[in-house]
Amino acid sequence: MSDIILKGKVHKYGSNVNTDEIIPARYLNTTDPTILSKYCMEDIDKNFVKNVKAGDIIVAENNFGCGSSREHAPIAIKASGISAVIANSFARIFFRNSINIGLPILESQKAVKAIENGDAVEINLTKGIIKNITKNESYQSQPFPEFMQKVIKSGGLLGYIKS
Repeated sequence: MSDIILKGKVHKYGSNVNTDEIIPARYLNTTDPTILSKYCMEDIDKNFVKNVKAGDIIVAENNFGCGSSREHAPIAIKASGISAVIANSFARIFFRNSINIGLPILESQKAVKAIENGDAVEINLTKGIIKNITKNESYQSQPFPEFMQKVIKSGGLLGYIKS
């Protein structure tokens, strides 16, 4: 299997970014990813939707995706154009929901500490290497197992099952 490489600009956040901040409850009357993406991160970053570009990467501190177990949160993130999320730690249900919809998430304390908002980052999911292009530094994360790589390449668990 060939390496999965992601590349984008960083949008950095602190600790305990919860699912209500990722996609506010007032927008949960739809499951349409395009609509959800319009309101992603609205309550903590009014300019997120305006500034995010396809392929960009979220970097956050601890416990990203805490709160309710809604799948809307990773759907909104992925639909907004974010290609991956790097954090020190994730809420477990958010972690699972993200993988289920094909949104790669990586844990790396060194990367989170060093990477700054706006940095250009490249991620090799196959090898677990996070490269900060802006600073010419590399950090290690856990490589994605082959099965999870297939799920991500298929766009999520449903795509994987259908393939």
